Amino acid sequence: MFLPLTKREMDQRGWEAPDFLCVTGDAYVDHPSFGMAIVSRLLEALGFRVCMIAQPTREEDYLRFGPPRYGWWVNGGNIDSMVAHYTAAKRRRSDDAYTPGGKAGKRPDRATVAYCKKIRELFPDAQIVIGGLEASMRRFAHYDYWADQVLPSILVDSGADLLIFGMGERQTAHIARELAAGVPAKEIRCRGVCYLTDQLGLPHDAVSVASFAKVRENKRSYAQATHTLIEEQDAVRGHKLIQKQGDNLFLVQAEPALPLNTQELDRVFALPFERMYHPSYEAQGGVKAIQEVEFSIMHNRGCFGNCNFCSIAFHQGRAVTCRSHQSVLAEAKGFLKNPRFKGIISDVGGPTANFRQPSCKKQLEHGLCAQRKCLAPTPCPAMEVDESDYLSLLRQLRALPGVRRVFVRSGLRFDYMMLDRDDQFMRELLQYHVSGQLKVAPEHCCNHVLDYMGKPHIQVFEQFAQRFYRLTKELGKEQYLVPYLISSHPGATLQDAVQLAVFLKRHHIHPEQVQDFYPTPGTVSTCMFYTGLDPYTMKEVYVPRSQEEKWLQRSLLQWWKPENRRAVLTALRRAGREDLIGTGPNCLVPPDRRTPQQGAEKLPAKGAQKGARQADRAAPQRSRRGAGRFQQPQKPQERKSKRRGR
Repeated sequence: MFLPLTKREMDQRGWEAPDFLCVTGDAYVDHPSFGMAIVSRLLEALGFRVCMIAQPTREEDYLRFGPPRYGWWVNGGNIDSMVAHYTAAKRRRSDDAYTPGGKAGKRPDRATVAYCKKIRELFPDAQIVIGGLEASMRRFAHYDYWADQVLPSILVDSGADLLIFGMGERQTAHIARELAAGVPAKEIRCRGVCYLTDQLGLPHDAVSVASFAKVRENKRSYAQATHTLIEEQDAVRGHKLIQKQGDNLFLVQAEPALPLNTQELDRVFALPFERMYHPSYEAQGGVKAIQEVEFSIMHNRGCFGNCNFCSIAFHQGRAVTCRSHQSVLAEAKGFLKNPRFKGIISDVGGPTANFRQPSCKKQLEHGLCAQRKCLAPTPCPAMEVDESDYLSLLRQLRALPGVRRVFVRSGLRFDYMMLDRDDQFMRELLQYHVSGQLKVAPEHCCNHVLDYMGKPHIQVFEQFAQRFYRLTKELGKEQYLVPYLISSHPGATLQDAVQLAVFLKRHHIHPEQVQDFYPTPGTVSTCMFYTGLDPYTMKEVYVPRSQEEKWLQRSLLQWWKPENRRAVLTALRRAGREDLIGTGPNCLVPPDRRTPQQGAEKLPAKGAQKGARQADRAAPQRSRRGAGRFQQPQKPQERKSKRRGR
C-alpha cells in the first residue's frame, strides 16, 4: 500500500494528522532507487505516520494534511533540480523523466530552498530537515554554475534546521526519534548531519576551511577549501568541519555517517516498497523514470573509483558496501509475482557494478587513502581485485526459474576488470549479460585530460577493447563497445578535442550522443572549472569556458555529421590541424569549396546548432552500422568483403 498522497488517503487510514510530512521535487515513486521512498518507508518502519507531498506548486499542497506532529523532511528530488531543468548549455529542458507525463517545470529552480521557504512561511515553527543529493552537494559554500557565482550553504538559503548529507538511513532514524522526544531539530547532533551555530556552539575537535566570504572572493581559497572538504569525507578518518557563513554564523559538518553493513542494507531493501509510481499518475501518462529501474537491482553502494566529475565520493562515499546474495535473490523472486515482469532483469548494478568488496583491507581500519585514488592514474599496489562474488551472484540470478535474461547495462569499471587474473568474469559477462552493446566510460583519449578527470589512461581502455573483441570472437557473438565521452572538461583544449576525434575515427567510433562537461555543485571538476586550479596540486588548469569553444569541441566528437561540418572545419583551422582537412583516409572532413571570406570560418547559427542538437536526440535512424561503437580496426580487404556481404 502506498503512503498517503492525499487527505482522503490519510482519512481512510483513520489518522487525524501525520507524524511526518515528506516533501519531494519528484513525483511520488515508491521504489528504493528514489531517496525519499527510502526515507518515508524507514520512518514508517519506525512506527511513525508518514504522508507524502510530491512536487507542490500551490499553498494548498502544503496545507493538505495540516501541520505534522513532529516535522518535515524535504529534498529536491533524485537529481539536483537545476540539472533537471537545464542542459549543460543552460538551456531549459523540454521534459522531466521524474514528473508525471514527462512535463517540465513542475518543480521550482533550487527546489529544496523554495520548498523550505514556503513551509517556513506557512508554518513558522516547523521543524525542517533537508537531505538528498541537492542538499548534500550544496552543504558548504559552493559554486553555482547557473548563477555563475559562489552561494552560501543551502542551510543558510533554505532556513532549514538540519541537513542530512550522504546516505541518510542512520541519521533519519536518530533524528526522527529525537524529534518525537521533543528535541528541537537545531539541537540534534549525530554523525552525517550539518547544522548552523554561533561561535559559542563550535566543536573543539574540528577542521576549519576558508569562510564563505573568502571563497567567494578568492578562487585560490576556494580550491584549497575544496581539497580539504573532499579529503575529510571518509567515515573512518574524517573530522568535523567548520565553515563560517556570516557574522557569528558557522556551518558545522559532523563526521560522515558510518556506511550500513550488509545486514542493515538488506533490511532497507526489504522494506515494503510498491516499486511503482502512485496510481494517480496513470491518467497523466505515468512517470518515465520508473522504466529504467522497475526491474533492475541495486546490489551495492559507494565507489572507490572516485572520478573527479562525479558526485558519489562527496555524497555516497568511497567505501563499498553490498547486499547479501539472499537479499538480491529475494528481490528478483519478487519480480516473478509482478504481472508486468517479462522475465528480463534489466540491470544488476550500482555506482560501480563490479565492486563487491573494499578496495583493500587497510581501509577497514584506517579509511581510504587521503592522497591516493585506488585506480587512477595507475592501480594502487595494495588493491585486492576479486569479481568472483559478483559472478556467483549473476549465476544465481540467471538460474532462477522464470528469469529469461539478466543484464548488466552500465557502471562497469573496465580498468578493474583488466586487473582480474583470468577472463572468467568477463567471458560470462559477454556470454550471458550483454545484449549486443557494452557501455563503458573511457571519457577521453588524452592522458593529461584523463588525469584531471581522475580516470585511468587510455592505454588501459585499448587493452580492454582488445580483450573484449577477442572474447566476443571466441564466443561466436557480434557485440560492440559503446564508450561514454565528455567534451570540454577542465584541462581539455581544442587540440585535445581534435586528438579525440582522430582517435574515434581510427577506432571506427561514431558516437550518437556526447556529453559536454556539466559543472554540478560540490565536485572536484567543478572546482577546476570555477577556479582554473587543480585543488590537489594548486596548479593552473586550462578551462574551456565560451559556448563557442564548447560547441567546437563537441562537434569534433561527431565530425561525421553533415550538420557539424562547418564547425569541424573551423575547429581544425583554429587548432592548426589543416592536415585533417581533405579526402585522404586520415582526414576528418573534405575541404570547404568556399573561401574563409565567404564564411567558412563562421560557426553555424544558433538555430542550426539547435537543429543539430535535436537531430542528435531524434534521428538515430541516420546512424551508420556500428555508430557509437568501438570496433576493432579492420584491414581494407576485410571491410570491402563485408560491404559486399551486405
